[in-house]
Amino acid sequence: MSTAPAGSDLTAQRTMRAFLSAARLLSEQLGRELRRESDVSQIHYEVLAWLSDAPGHSLPMTALARRTGVSTSRLTHLVDRLEQQGRVERLASPADGRVHLAHLTPAGLRALEDAAPWHAACARTRLLDHLSDEQLRQLQAISEQLQHHLTAHGTPHADHERAPV
Repeated sequence: MSTAPAGSDLTAQRTMRAFLSAARLLSEQLGRELRRESDVSQIHYEVLAWLSDAPGHSLPMTALARRTGVSTSRLTHLVDRLEQQGRVERLASPADGRVHLAHLTPAGLRALEDAAPWHAACARTRLLDHLSDEQLRQLQAISEQLQHHLTAHGTPHADHERAPV
């Protein structure tokens, strides 16, 4: 005997699939375009942008992992690569020597500034130009709410069994 999901469950499943698929496609296309035009990957761009916005261009590694939505081990690898490129350096926190900071270097800031026009153009053609001002405000509010909820209620990289979506 097969049980069909209730209407709201079916709507929720379709919404999740559409959202995840659109987010993945957007990320892949942004990443491909960005790498082709600026030699910066999408995730590296995000790391550099978060550091650029931070006071003193530095963030604790754990905070940077939360903001980028990656595990601390993946962030360590990302920062290793950015360090090899001279775009980021690790520093001990002056307030607590046990805390490691990721710090944006001048070379990292230049790479971010060089990539920003390509990133903005791709974001515009792939997403922003296809939504009304009201839809953009709604998308921003929904995204910020989700980001806050997901970072406040556990790590975004926790290994839990997940129900199919």
